[in-house]
Amino acid sequence: MRPHLVKLRPNLVLACLLLAACAQAPVRNPLAAWVPSPNYDTRRPVIIVLHATEQESAQESLDTLRTRNSGGKVSAHYLIGEDGRLYQLVADAERAWHAGGGRWGAITDLNSASIGIELDNDGVEPFTEPQLAALLVLLQDLCERLDIPKTQVIAHADLAPTRKRDPGARFPWKRLADAGFGRWPAEATIDPPAGFDPWLAMRALGYPLDDRAAAVRAFHRHYRGRDDGDDPQAAFDAQDLRVLHALTDPDGR
Repeated sequence: MRPHLVKLRPNLVLACLLLAACAQAPVRNPLAAWVPSPNYDTRRPVIIVLHATEQESAQESLDTLRTRNSGGKVSAHYLIGEDGRLYQLVADAERAWHAGGGRWGAITDLNSASIGIELDNDGVEPFTEPQLAALLVLLQDLCERLDIPKTQVIAHADLAPTRKRDPGARFPWKRLADAGFGRWPAEATIDPPAGFDPWLAMRALGYPLDDRAAAVRAFHRHYRGRDDGDDPQAAFDAQDLRVLHALTDPDGR
């Protein structure tokens, strides 16, 4: 039997090499002649979505993000533990399954256009200082390296207000804005002019308006630090209008 095995080894090695080459080769359409051009680049994300894991530990979340949750397979590009430790689960250029259904402005497939960052947080406790410090470092790296506009940092709840509420009303968006990330009104004390339409302002920011009460609830979590629960009557108050005006009108700051 040994001589027979010796004869097979070169064939096995060749087969392995061929399989490896095929695995690394670009996908080509067999219907077309392959005439390669050097003028291309990898697909790049244009937005960053922040999540809260709403689980009890980083290890539990790592297990979930590598297997599935109640809705099926799920993943994210990064997870930041309470201690500030940073984990990467999916390469930046790959499509992680973190956003689900939703929309932000004209973007309807958020998974294909975004980087997903999960923060180890049970949805009740405050976010930790090491965690926030690590997040700011990661945001700086991603925005510089991937050329993502620093304003394009949003909440999971912003893009899916009917389904999600993370990272929640406790998340310190102003702290991120002070470091240059996301949107925050520099000042929101000026009443908007007559005829100001808050729904046009919400649309300009990117919020989906299929369910307007849900959009208001997401806006309150992000910009007012309050959680309206599932209130179907959630509505704007006078300060909301000032904030919206400041966010969307440079002269309103």
